[in-house]
Amino acid sequence: MLKQILLIGMGGGVGSIFRFLASHFAIKYEAPIYLSTLIVNISGCLLIGFLTGLALKQSWLDMNLRLFLMTGFCGGFTTFSAFSLENIQMWQNGHYITLTLYTLTSVVVGFAAAGIGLLLAK
Repeated sequence: MLKQILLIGMGGGVGSIFRFLASHFAIKYEAPIYLSTLIVNISGCLLIGFLTGLALKQSWLDMNLRLFLMTGFCGGFTTFSAFSLENIQMWQNGHYITLTLYTLTSVVVGFAAAGIGLLLAK
């Protein structure tokens, strides 16, 4: 269990550094900050999808490497990748109502929670 936690923590640290660098370069080159977020979210989704596909057919992508890359790196880089993968899995399993409720709740309640958090901070 400790080994798994350390793998996730190290992967998350690396992912967080990459996320910071994406924002840093967006600011440095005077790009809108949302552009770096969009790029991070889309590339994180591509990466977690690719890794999941590899994990399904490649034996070299063992559980430790999956924890480091998928849970750790992708989780530290962007949680949107996990959200997207979960939605795809619900779609593939035919859980359309759960998919719709999960997505709408995540977006609508997420926006509301961020707004409430801003109000609380005032």
